[in-house]
Amino acid sequence: MLPLLSSATDSFAFSGGGDLLTLAAQATPSTDAPDTGGLADFLRGFFGPLFLVIVSIVAVFFLFTREITRFAQFIILAIFIGIVFYVPGIIEVIAVALARAMGVSAE
Repeated sequence: MLPLLSSATDSFAFSGGGDLLTLAAQATPSTDAPDTGGLADFLRGFFGPLFLVIVSIVAVFFLFTREITRFAQFIILAIFIGIVFYVPGIIEVIAVALARAMGVSAE
């Protein structure tokens, strides 16, 4: 039978789990962790041209099948996705603007 929530903490402490909590609190970050500073730039450089190729292929397909309305919808959607993808700080700017528009202090 599963213990109740209040007795689960007691059994955790009784089994020596309190030592694990103090070890976790004293742990320092590892110095041999990978450097992820340029990861966003690498991913943007890798997936950016791929995104443009896919958008171009789909846009040409819509033009050849003469679906002008779907072409226009797709291009508008692709422009919005491209702006979010290529402008790094746009998500934060949009979030702050929406928060201020709703009357929330965004500091």
